[in-house]
Amino acid sequence: MASPILAAATSPAEAAEHRRRNWALVVLAVAQLIIVLDASVVVVALPSAQRALHISVADRQWVMTAYTLAFGTLLLLGGRIADYMGRRRTFVVGLLGFAATSALGGLAQSAAMLFAARALQGGFAAVMAPSALSLLTTTFTEPRERARAFGVYGAVAGSGAAIGLVLGGTLTQFASWRWTLLINVPIAFLTALAAVRVLHESRADSRRGYDLSGAATVTAALFLLVYGFTTAGTDGWSSPVTLGLLGAAVAGLVAFVVVELRSAHPLLPVRVVLDRNRGGSFLTSLLVGCAMLGTFLFLTYYFQGTLHYSAVRTGFAFLPFSLGIILGATLSSRLLPRVGPRTLMVAGLAVATLGMAWMTQLHAGSPYLSHLLPAELVTAFGMGTTFVPMSSTALVGVDHADAGVASALVNTTQQIGSTLGTALLNTVAASATSAFVLAHHGLPDLARVAPVHGYTTGFAVSTGLLLAAAVTAATLIRARRGDLPAEAAGGAGEVGFALVGELEEEGALAAVSALD
Repeated sequence: MASPILAAATSPAEAAEHRRRNWALVVLAVAQLIIVLDASVVVVALPSAQRALHISVADRQWVMTAYTLAFGTLLLLGGRIADYMGRRRTFVVGLLGFAATSALGGLAQSAAMLFAARALQGGFAAVMAPSALSLLTTTFTEPRERARAFGVYGAVAGSGAAIGLVLGGTLTQFASWRWTLLINVPIAFLTALAAVRVLHESRADSRRGYDLSGAATVTAALFLLVYGFTTAGTDGWSSPVTLGLLGAAVAGLVAFVVVELRSAHPLLPVRVVLDRNRGGSFLTSLLVGCAMLGTFLFLTYYFQGTLHYSAVRTGFAFLPFSLGIILGATLSSRLLPRVGPRTLMVAGLAVATLGMAWMTQLHAGSPYLSHLLPAELVTAFGMGTTFVPMSSTALVGVDHADAGVASALVNTTQQIGSTLGTALLNTVAASATSAFVLAHHGLPDLARVAPVHGYTTGFAVSTGLLLAAAVTAATLIRARRGDLPAEAAGGAGEVGFALVGELEEEGALAAVSALD
């Protein structure tokens, strides 16, 4: 039977190459699945890990944000490393490093050890992801063949979040939370061995240098910002420690801008974000990232702590999110060439805002089918509708030399937004819970009701962030359907569903192929 990806071979040599490319696609898709899955697989396992390692409520978000912070801030640098050092070599090193750090996290004996392992995982993912996407492009060179390969790749990636939630629940309930990390070890190791056999090496012809000072500055600044948000939950927003950390973070971000303006080969050319449409797209992406990951954190604790769901049941309770995103992205990809990005972004964000506002009405006894299920579907449908035009708008009017950075910034801003938002929302929720306990001391069932008040307070902040994203899109986005890149306007319908998964890493492809 002919492969669904490649045309039938006509000679033994072509047949061998046909099989190699099919296996290459399998290897690259598995690697992408690992990266996407690992951002969600620990969500359901987090309550168990928190109890086992005695992680505080204020610090629990580091299990997720350590990964997304390292991944988001190092992705652009990872693309350059892959470009110059060799994409297959960097891909294999990334897989082996990911396996080793997964083992470190799975065997962690303290919270600090787990946080460090998650940060290292994110760092290795940041060099593995752009390598994988670039190798996909160099392996599949014929346009139609490449489009189909990206469709399979994106579909696998798009299912990664859902697989991670269900797998995380299953492993936590029937084995241990540790296996949500340890399972990466054999998969990544075997994938690395296969990569050596089926992938060809490729690298850029010229070198432009590494912006190490820019990468170090922005990573340190964002770490201080997240740490400042976390400290605010225990010491208060007006404490000297909190104010000192936040002040140092702002100073670090200013220093990053100065470094980028003076760098001969900046990690982030400032001109890329100054365009109105692109800047609006990046800011919208940042706000969406801030709003969403914390939502999963609160719902996880609501399902397991308030409704007493098992870990497996919690994983399945999240599946409507994946369904809603797929439906929204499919519809959006078909409508984008007709109505343009602004209308779809504003409409999608308005729908997502309504869904998030619905979640603010949760109470300790809210039924899943009549309250949580529709709220999840509405929120996810709005997000899916937003993702496709938001990604396309990031490339409006960009110079060819900056296309990689512009595309990668959609993913980078989402990752950074997720990091900052989770830290901020976790602090807001913890503070709201403590204030509720003090104000309602002696209330029956206080231990069950107070956390829900914290969650709904967090949902209220997320609602405000999504509303701000909608206003940003309505105010700044001016691109019309004719302004979109040809591939966005013309090919959205064919592979729109796959774009959901590609959003996790889609910019990394251009980041390593358009740096010359």
